[in-house]
This record gives sequence, structure tokens and C-alpha cells, in this order.
Amino acid sequence: MAKDSPQRTAARRGESRGTALSRAAEFGHEAMVKLLIETGQADLESRDDLGYTPFAHAASGGHEAVVKLLLETGQVDLESRDNLGCTPFAHAASGGHEAVVKLLLETGQVDLESRDNFDSTPLSDAAGGGHEAVVKLLLDTGGVDLESKDEQGYTPFTHAAGGGHEAVVKLLLKTGQVDVNASSYYGFTPLTKAAEHGHEAVVKLLLETGQVNVNKTSLSGTALSLAAESGHEAIVKLILETGQHQHTSAQYAQCGETMHYPSQGQTLALAIFRSGEAGR
Repeated sequence: MAKDSPQRTAARRGESRGTALSRAAEFGHEAMVKLLIETGQADLESRDDLGYTPFAHAASGGHEAVVKLLLETGQVDLESRDNLGCTPFAHAASGGHEAVVKLLLETGQVDLESRDNFDSTPLSDAAGGGHEAVVKLLLDTGGVDLESKDEQGYTPFTHAAGGGHEAVVKLLLKTGQVDVNASSYYGFTPLTKAAEHGHEAVVKLLLETGQVNVNKTSLSGTALSLAAESGHEAIVKLILETGQHQHTSAQYAQCGETMHYPSQGQTLALAIFRSGEAGR
């Protein structure tokens, strides 16, 4: 469930039309960056069309040596924000750039809980991208909110589960501080997102906690109905085997008139259960 955008894609393709320093930093050309800095004429805080500074480009690309060079000038704003509200630290976390994240953490000057225009935090971005090492670094700081929600109401744990990132899901579960039934603003939970996208290993992990409510209903249905609708038979069987599923239209009442009856997917799941295929 890692998010991307045309702006971020454009930046990676070099379509940002920045200064010479900005372009050199974007592509990780350490010697060129050093040369431009030494002229004393380079604008270290110049911004391109995307609102990226040279430092933001270096962090976003995971160019550790360039990030270090720019930090050593003492003239870069570590909390500068681009047009999407992302900081250099958020870019590094989102890209899974462990070395750069570590370097920035060591400065003690980055906001671990900075939120972009989508209300996403560095932890959410790292978790959604499946970047286990970065997630671990952030957790080790003790300064991140594991239950922060973005503009859609997704927590870092939901992003990890929905993206099928088993290692990150395990890491977050080990903290004992995540709500395994956290609901988004449309009722989606880690289980419903994992089931919908066919992430069997993650669904199994969630069910093994013994804490998930398999009957929580999102705008699109329950984990069971979403898995069945998408044809994820192994996941349907896993959920049926818990013996906790319900096949009542009442669970849909909260989602509006279009949800008063079981979906085609849930009907399929019921057929599988009745045929005796589940649990074999």
C-alpha cells in the first residue's frame, strides 16, 4: 500500500528542472556536488518545480555521500517541505534508504512525526513500502506513534498488512503496541486489506494473534467476502476455519442500503463452506 505520485515519479526521472546543484544531488554525483559547493555560489536551498531542495533530492534518492556533504555545510534545512509536504527525512524513509535515515536520525534534528499533505508519517511510508530495516530504526527511537492515521484512516500496521509485507507485520506485532483491528474511515482493517489483496501469509499471521475480529465490516464488505470476491480461496478457507465468521446481512447495515444483503463473494464463501471444501 505504499503510495506514489506523478510528482515523485517525475522527480526520479529527472523532470524537475532544478539548478545544477539540484540535478547533481538528485543523481548522486558526489564529486560534482562538492565542486559546486566549493564555488560558494550554489544556492543550497534552491527549489525546483516540485518544491524539492538539493538536500531533499539527495535524501529521496538514498545518496548517503551527497547527504553527508550537504549536512557538513551546516546550511541546509532538514525540515524543508516539498509541494506534497514531504520532508527529506520522510523521503528517505519512504524509499527505504536505511543509511540515509540513520544519518539523519543521528543529527537529532529531524521530526519523526512530520506529516505530509496526506497526513502520512515517515513510519507509515516505510511500513507501506515494506522497508523492514527502516521501520526497525524508527521503532528503536521510541519516538514514533504506531497508531497514527493518515487522511484515509490507515495506520502504519494497516499499510504493512495491506501491502503484504510479512516481515514488517511481524516486527510491528512484536511491539505489542498495535491495534490489529484498527479501522480506517471506511471501516477497512489490516485483515480486510490483507484478505482483499490476497496476502495469505499476512492473513495467517493476523489470525494467529487470536485478536482479530473477522466479522468487522468495511464499506466493501468483510474480510471473508472481499477474499471470496477476489478469488483468494486459500484465504477464504483460513477465515472459515476460525469458525468465527458470520453470514448475516445484519453486519452490512452500517454500510448503507447497498450493503443490506450478502455480496456475491460472501455467497461464494458460504458455498465453499457448505460443500465441505474448507479445512481440507
